[in-house]
Amino acid sequence: MTEFLAVDGGTLAYEVAGAGPLVVLAHGMGDSRASYRFVVPQLVAAGYRVAAVDLRGCGESSAVWPSYSRTDIAGDLLAVVRHLGGPAVLVGQSISGGAVTIAAAQAPDLVTGIAELGSFTRAQAFHLGDLRLKRYRAGMTQLLLTGILGSVKAWLRYLDIAFPGRKPADWDDQLRRMTAELGEPGRMKALQQMGTTPASDAGAQLGNVRCPALIVQGSLDPDWGDPRAEGEAIVAALPEGLGRLEVIEGAGHYPHTQFPDELVALLLPFLKANARA
Repeated sequence: MTEFLAVDGGTLAYEVAGAGPLVVLAHGMGDSRASYRFVVPQLVAAGYRVAAVDLRGCGESSAVWPSYSRTDIAGDLLAVVRHLGGPAVLVGQSISGGAVTIAAAQAPDLVTGIAELGSFTRAQAFHLGDLRLKRYRAGMTQLLLTGILGSVKAWLRYLDIAFPGRKPADWDDQLRRMTAELGEPGRMKALQQMGTTPASDAGAQLGNVRCPALIVQGSLDPDWGDPRAEGEAIVAALPEGLGRLEVIEGAGHYPHTQFPDELVALLLPFLKANARA
């Protein structure tokens, strides 16, 4: 059942299931909490209270906000944790991976661990050599068309690249749902604005994180020429000993939706060590 939380600038939608230590799940731009549909039941069955949140601008949350930065999203996630009674482990994907970094640095009393999936947590540097990789060229082309033209068709073409090989069993339903959501007033504009927000605010906070961090990359993520190297760079920027990198072979930018069982196998030991009731 969808619940709503009013915060400065709008209303956040979220859904809670299960009982136990709190885990908060945050998705990437242009998506919704439904992206964790295969993960939530497994975490609930393992004994966790799971809150899946629609980011500002996405899903059932308000579409129009003053801004869509990682710092904004971090504030939203912390508001949810406070409302539900933390502390919590935060799981963030793509733009919200950077947001959970900021949240952990800003509120160490509320965040006992973070997991970042295909996370944009650092300022990105363009490497000419990456253009030799077909998946990178194709993905970046569709992202640019989405950002410049506000094209839903380009976004769907990007998703096809970002889910290399194996697709979810309900892939057609996912595409229909996302097409409908992005057709609602203000939602494509929110995606476009998220796509232009720099990750420098998250990168500046990496050294201030005080809780353990699990960094997960897909080996075929088209958003980087070398996804493993990006994950290694995030770990290196964290205080020594806090970060650990795991790479899911064959996964793209959405390991939680494409390879949920493999992701949960990584999350459960991390949650057992770091989640607090």
